[in-house]
Amino acid sequence: MCAPPHEPTVQRIITFDRAEMARRGRIGGLATGNRHDGPRITQAARTAFLAGFERDVDPDGTLPESKRQELATEAKRAHFQRLARLSADARARRSQPPVSPSETDE
Repeated sequence: MCAPPHEPTVQRIITFDRAEMARRGRIGGLATGNRHDGPRITQAARTAFLAGFERDVDPDGTLPESKRQELATEAKRAHFQRLARLSADARARRSQPPVSPSETDE
């Protein structure tokens, strides 16, 4: 008995714009949040994120736990302050009118 001939594989390429992808991502995030406990499903990521700051402030692991956590908290605050400054700088640049090439040649 002969095997049936294979149908050709049809591939469809679907593209979405950024706004559509953002909407789909928000829907997926909200659906996940409705089915699962958010803090529980992100606990491992949060722990790993904070552990990185602890490694930064005490790479050898020689400080007492309380001091290491205190320094890691300060390092985390500094990190987010740095991000806030960069974000404000970017917003300020976007709000300024673009510089024409003739103005930069002077």
